[in-house]
Amino acid sequence: MHTKYSTGLVAALLALAGTASLADAAPFGPEQFTPTKVTRHASFYVGGDYVGEAGKELMAGQMYVQAWAPSKVKHKYPLVLFHGLGQTATNWMGTPDGRKGWADYFVDQGYVVYMVDQPSRGRSPWRPETGGELRTSDLSLVQKLFTASEQYKAWPQAERHTQWPSESATPGKRGDPLFDAFYAGIVPSLADNKQSEQLVQKAASALLDKIGPAVLLVHSQAGLFGWSIADARPQLVKGIVAVEPSGPPFQNATQATRELAWGLTNIPVRYAPAVNDPAEIEIEQQAEADGNGLVKCWRQREPARQLANLRHTPVLVVTGEASYHAPYDHCTAAFLTQAGVPTTFWRLEQQGVRGNGHLMMQEKNSLDIAERLNGWITRSVK
Repeated sequence: MHTKYSTGLVAALLALAGTASLADAAPFGPEQFTPTKVTRHASFYVGGDYVGEAGKELMAGQMYVQAWAPSKVKHKYPLVLFHGLGQTATNWMGTPDGRKGWADYFVDQGYVVYMVDQPSRGRSPWRPETGGELRTSDLSLVQKLFTASEQYKAWPQAERHTQWPSESATPGKRGDPLFDAFYAGIVPSLADNKQSEQLVQKAASALLDKIGPAVLLVHSQAGLFGWSIADARPQLVKGIVAVEPSGPPFQNATQATRELAWGLTNIPVRYAPAVNDPAEIEIEQQAEADGNGLVKCWRQREPARQLANLRHTPVLVVTGEASYHAPYDHCTAAFLTQAGVPTTFWRLEQQGVRGNGHLMMQEKNSLDIAERLNGWITRSVK
């Protein structure tokens, strides 16, 4: 997850008396365990450097990786799944109501699946000496942006949200047992977006060097990582599925400042003609938005520089009908296309999939979406 619309929306947190126990959430006794085709698994660390004074060194920047595989691998390239802000690899392993997660689904289809905890997150150690400041997504933010947006109506498409998996009287909010179970898994993240991107690019490059070519599946904050990892290892990234990646270009959500200085990243990526200073990338904003409820996109002035190391990487950008990304993800897809990246853009409602928010891998129709992603990967990644 990331924090677009984190300011200027609904300031007041609705105070709800009492919170259901996590024990009231979906049952997870042995009889409710989900059957799985995961027959082999592994866990390991990649990357990391020794830091500190001689004789008292610590390792920092390493990334935890969990891998699942079926008995019979049916696909040439594995999938590497990168979670968003506040999440860990558990985001892919199941849903709050106990259904299969995307990791299980893709293993069922015959993929080897690698899931990571970003450096300084979850099982990847954070060192107070080197790790930097942390932040945590608060209750109000998570409810408004991710799980109960239809109740806040903070962007034009928000009221279309219908897919949070709960029959509670307060679906997607404090007191909903499934929300409480989900929110229990929100963990601190590094506050510095640039630092996160640098650490992930380095550790993910080490992972690809270890496992070989792969397809990246990135969500939200991790959308930045897809572009910078592919830039660092263009021969090893065979495709990118970007589920509501951070954006839009140059802005990072509604901020007016040029935060994403390199277009879609905080850190340098390779352009042709070459760019030494991101200020050399000349940009302009659309005079008119592409439609009602959409933002006016920032794009390069023509002739547009090309993203040199992504020109042969097929990309799918996916947006939910009701998400706060719905007003602007088309800008990300347009920027990629203008920069020479072979890009497909899906609005899920145009694929016949309705009512999804930003956390589509947790929602009621999550496996329907995964099936469509699998179809695109099968058709597009060679």
